[in-house]
Amino acid sequence: MTENEQNRSTADLPETLAEPAADVAIPIDQKPAATKQTSVARSAGIVSIAVMFSRLLGLVREMIFARYFGAGFLTDAYVVAFRIPNVLRDLFAEGALSAAFVKVFTDVQVTKGEKEAWRLASLIFNLLAVVLSVICIVGMIFSRQFVELVADGFSPEKIALATTLTQIMFPFILLVALAAVAMGVLNTKGIFGVPASASTVFNVVSIVFGLGLAYWLSGGGWLTSADKNAIPDGPSHWAIIGMSIGTLIGGGAQLVMQIPSLFKVGFRFTPILSLADEGVKKVIALMTPAILGTSAVQINVLINTYFVSQIDGAQGWLNFAFRLMQFPIGLFGVAVGTAAIPVMSRLASEGKTKDLRDTISSSMNLVFLLTLPSACGLIVLGEPIIRLIYERGKFDATATSMTAIALAGYSIGLTGYAAIKILSPAFYALNDAKTPMIIALASIVVNFLGGYYLRELFSHYGVTPETPYGYGHVGVALATSIVALVNFFALAIIMRRRIKRLNGRAIATSFAKITIASAVLSAVCYFVYHFMLGRFGNDGFWLRFAEAFIPIGIGGLSFLIVAKLLRVHELEKLYGTLRRKFAR
Repeated sequence: MTENEQNRSTADLPETLAEPAADVAIPIDQKPAATKQTSVARSAGIVSIAVMFSRLLGLVREMIFARYFGAGFLTDAYVVAFRIPNVLRDLFAEGALSAAFVKVFTDVQVTKGEKEAWRLASLIFNLLAVVLSVICIVGMIFSRQFVELVADGFSPEKIALATTLTQIMFPFILLVALAAVAMGVLNTKGIFGVPASASTVFNVVSIVFGLGLAYWLSGGGWLTSADKNAIPDGPSHWAIIGMSIGTLIGGGAQLVMQIPSLFKVGFRFTPILSLADEGVKKVIALMTPAILGTSAVQINVLINTYFVSQIDGAQGWLNFAFRLMQFPIGLFGVAVGTAAIPVMSRLASEGKTKDLRDTISSSMNLVFLLTLPSACGLIVLGEPIIRLIYERGKFDATATSMTAIALAGYSIGLTGYAAIKILSPAFYALNDAKTPMIIALASIVVNFLGGYYLRELFSHYGVTPETPYGYGHVGVALATSIVALVNFFALAIIMRRRIKRLNGRAIATSFAKITIASAVLSAVCYFVYHFMLGRFGNDGFWLRFAEAFIPIGIGGLSFLIVAKLLRVHELEKLYGTLRRKFAR
């Protein structure tokens, strides 16, 4: 491939790939329906805006937890309790089901028409409701056994509280699984804003109802001890129970807010149930291996919960760090992936391998452009960001330091996490769910071994009376990142073989340029922050705000300048899109 060909392969993709190829014969009366697909970049922008509000409110929710519950007994119990149904949600709902359903739903639309597609949607809704209702009942009955399995280092009192919270939140999986199907339907219809905003609704509802119920059930207030080993009093237990109920109500709100849009695009519910339907069989066939294929990260997080259960406060440190790392993943990786999935499914159904290849590579380049500088920023500025967001009330300076180091461990794999959001669904678009499953199984083994040995290694560093296990939790975070990177490289290599090429030279060139610009960003952020810290200290909200955002602003500007000088084509394309929008 010549340099000019490389430039065209990266510079021209975002606007053209989502459109039907010019050589496809489309009847005149069908053109509006056939060409309604928006570009990946534009759709990703819509999702990014919605996700940004969701992530910001998610941070507000985490700030509330840090302020009122600290990083100790109550938060540890809640994190473990919520993690169990949340992992099951990723296994059976948002990960595996969404990818499998979008693929089959798109195929049915293309080959059999709208009526059969809506029938399939009803079948999946009904089957999911029945199966997950049974799973919820079983999960609530055996909640204590699940908690003891993933958190055997908990004290009996902490296990008892986590069991109660798990029983309350287990139906969360049913509600958000149905919401995930609704999201898949709307995305195939070119509607991205409403389903992407569902998480915003979840955060708002869970915050409002959670805090309201916490104060009501606790009798108007509660106290938590600064000692992470202390057993909280009765009102504190009721307060965290209130937050759990609020979480469940928020899960229901995610589904309810999408229902009007479902009916608007033509969905009509049909009370039918059949395992013999061809479409249902295809969804199950894709979903079964995809249960592991799209959820390796969450399974590994569950393993990590087990590894750090004996480290008091570590559940909170890792949870707060993981949430921050998820911000750019959701804002960029999930946004681009969500926009690309319907496009990739349609291109694969129509047999357009070249366009599919170009969509995958351009989407990956866009993810690299957006997530690599984000990862560098979180590694360098993790401490001032965490200090600004979380350090108040029961969340002290030690918690800030331990969370910041965990964030650095997670951020190393951030770009890998985000790129997997593109590659895994690409395999499902090709009717191949087994490859991601095999890689996921291997990654789980790698994570288990890496998590154990790195935890032991890092436990010898940073040991203090307050942190007797040192940086053991950081080793677990780092193992998760290594797994994400291994997963990404394995998927990329196999995908290249499947579709003959992956525009690898263009991807490598773009990645190298983005890496150089990100290195400059890291150096600028580091020196600006430490200059401000040494000169002004960090006392007071506005000073903390300045020490977090001024380095981000200057570092971001330096990144844009260097990327512009290096002629990063994805950035040039974004500039062009913005210029055209403002010109209109």
